[in-house]
Amino acid sequence: MTRRKFSREFKVEAVRLVADRGVSVAQAARDLGVAESVLRRWMRELTATPVTAFPGNGQMRADLAEIAALKKEVARLRAERDILKKAAAFFAREAT
Repeated sequence: MTRRKFSREFKVEAVRLVADRGVSVAQAARDLGVAESVLRRWMRELTATPVTAFPGNGQMRADLAEIAALKKEVARLRAERDILKKAAAFFAREAT
């Protein structure tokens, strides 16, 4: 079974169906063919951060993108540190 993907517009309209038109979450979920928990999560995401909700298509939220960049930098710095440790040990052996 493949995972279904919904566009940002679909998610926003689904939330509007519940919020603006007064349709119950259970009824809207049945009509749209999604689980109630999914629709409730969409509602939470849209109310928490309306502008950055549902980034989709490989786009990360700004804070997650920054965390990923920092993790990448930490990995690079650790590799550099390990190389310098090995070089220092090598030159210490050569000096004696």
